[in-house]
Parts: sequence; C-alpha cells; structure tokens
Amino acid sequence: MLKIDIITVLPELLESPLGHSIMKRAKEKGILHINLHDLRDYGKGKHRQVDDYQFGGGAGMVMQIEPVDNCIKSLKENTKYDEIIYMTPDGQQLNQGIANELSLHENLIILCGHYKGIDERIREHFITKEISIGDYVLSGGELAAAVLVDSIGRLLPGVLNDETSALFDSFQDDLLAPPVYSRPSNYNGWEVPPVLLSGNDKAIEDWRYQKSLERTKTRRPDLLKNVGDE
Repeated sequence: MLKIDIITVLPELLESPLGHSIMKRAKEKGILHINLHDLRDYGKGKHRQVDDYQFGGGAGMVMQIEPVDNCIKSLKENTKYDEIIYMTPDGQQLNQGIANELSLHENLIILCGHYKGIDERIREHFITKEISIGDYVLSGGELAAAVLVDSIGRLLPGVLNDETSALFDSFQDDLLAPPVYSRPSNYNGWEVPPVLLSGNDKAIEDWRYQKSLERTKTRRPDLLKNVGDE
C-alpha cells in the first residue's frame, strides 16, 4: 500500500479529482491511501493564518514556515516518509520515469504551494524533491498534486483491471503509444488495420512497435535519443 499525505490550504479542491474513477478504485481496494491535511489547522489566531507579507517588499503573500513545520512534525510522529515533495513550476518536470520511481515508495508527503509561494527555508530544510507538471504557473499546487497522484496511483499493482495496460502507456519505453481501435471494424468505410484482426500476437506486437516509432518520430523526435537504433 502507498500512503500519500497532501498538505494544502484548499483540501476541497482535491476531493473531486481524487475521489472518482481509478483513484477511487485504488482507495477502495486499500492499495492507495490519501489523506488531505488542511494547513490552516496549524495556523495562528481566529483566522488560522498561514501566510504573511514577504520580507523586502513586493506583491503577493508567502506561506509561512511555522505552520508547515508544525504540520510536517505532526505527520512524522507516526510515519517515516520516503519523500517530501513540493509542487512548484521550477521543479523537476514530471515524466513517466519519476512516476514509476515514486510508485515504488510506501509513504509520501506532497506540499501544495499557494499565494506567491512558500518561505524558502521550507524548501531548504524539509523538501526532498521538487516537481513541476509544466512550464506554466497555476493558482496553487493542488491541481498539480492531483496530476502527480493520478500518475503514481494508476501504476500500483491491482489498481488497473488489466495490470499490463500501464506497461503500454506512452513514455513507458520512451515512445508514444501506438494507435488503438475498437468495434466496429468498418465504420463508413474506415477500416481497422487488418493485422489487428489477424490474431497473430507477434505480428500485432511488431506493428504496434513500428507505429509507436513512427508516431514518436513525427510528434516527439526528442524522445528518440533514448531509444536504440532499430
């Protein structure tokens, strides 16, 4: 089982994306356990403050170190974490290899930034891995965290009905996935490639690999540097 604790100022923003479809199935099977922690529970005063103005001036509020420290300390009382991850645009860009690696762990913390960002001392003293989902800025780290959890959770054994299907996703072997087809085999004269109807597993496997190569060369040639010459 993989346990993921998510620290956020907007837990309600994560309830829907993590409460349906494959993630819901993973939780119901006891394969993935997700806990949402409202950082405001560790804030001060009647407004449960977790942010303040930045030193040196400038626009935007900054998430304070004290509530984050107190929350992480509380979580660590009962759990030893493999990684404490911060979702940030300037982190390492998420790819399939990172998802594969994280899916092998047992306990993760994900910290969702908000406002102008987090006090740099949090990154220096608590965070062990920083991850971005792309070169753009979101209003907060919650949607990025949902993307990360989904990419990890679907890889856990027993989550997908067909456990081999994740092995054929795009990027698993540095290639894009091949085209896929379903019934009917002929629709308005548009036919499914005959090899897929042949029942010849070896021929189908070869066809899919060649189509993956072709699609990758056309759409993402940068990926082919990691693929041996064929």
